[in-house]
Amino acid sequence: MRGDSIVVEEHHVKAASGIVELVLPLIERHSGKYTITIAGESGSGKSETATALAEALEAAGKSCLIFQQDDYFVYPPKTNDRTRRGDIAWVGPQEVLLDLLDEHLKAFRQGAPLIEKPLVIYEEDSITTERLDIGAAEVAIAEGTYTTMLSNVDTRVFIDRDYEATRAHRNKRRRNEAELDPFIDKVLAIEHKIISAHKLLAQLVVNKDYSVKPQD
Repeated sequence: MRGDSIVVEEHHVKAASGIVELVLPLIERHSGKYTITIAGESGSGKSETATALAEALEAAGKSCLIFQQDDYFVYPPKTNDRTRRGDIAWVGPQEVLLDLLDEHLKAFRQGAPLIEKPLVIYEEDSITTERLDIGAAEVAIAEGTYTTMLSNVDTRVFIDRDYEATRAHRNKRRRNEAELDPFIDKVLAIEHKIISAHKLLAQLVVNKDYSVKPQD
């Protein structure tokens, strides 16, 4: 998403290092392109961890690209907020074009040279498109709240921090004061009920101290 603010901090690098330690052997043994998802609640550090993970994998000789779920919302951010306020039942996976994101991960796996994907421009509250040059990328990382639900995934990572624990990070990253009003807490509570259940679907879990463990 154009206009997003991503600041990678030491704890994101720690989490990424733990993920690389566990996933790099899987990538090495895998024939073909590899896909990873990083999911968790709002403010849990998905974008930052994905960025740190891509950098760590690049350092290990694996070229990467990142898909942001934020680009796949049905409506751009401000319009989506107004839609939620008109009907809070809109909150959930139905807000996102998950099928399209899954199609793009499948195309990546199948060796597509280019993918035409949505691109959200935050300040304009608009959605356009961009051509993503796959090139020699070996690993695709899809990050976002609901990415654990995608099918074309080799390894699912879940960041185990709920919306109460992520409040400070959300405050730091917020794009406007409206994101701190009581309605947003209602949205986050609904998301928590949905997203927390996705932890069970992940192969790797980032703990609250940013250590990483495999999950049976």
